Amino acid sequence: MPRPLEQLRSQVLTLSEQDRAELAHDLLQSLDAPADEGVEEAWELELLRRVKQIDSGQAKLLDRAEFKQRMHASIGTQ
Repeated sequence: MPRPLEQLRSQVLTLSEQDRAELAHDLLQSLDAPADEGVEEAWELELLRRVKQIDSGQAKLLDRAEFKQRMHASIGTQ
């Protein structure tokens, strides 16, 4: 007689790719620790602050090539 996990695995593998992805996402989230209270709001405020800096010209955006060059220079690789 198949073990419950083996039986469940067989059933899950018959699902569509989209359904398997949704199930995998839900399972991974169930392994995460509970979210700290206020974290989402803090991130939202931080994102808004950064957008305002960009819009006001206080922050300078880098293109990907320049960012990559700076990162390699900071860690001493090519």
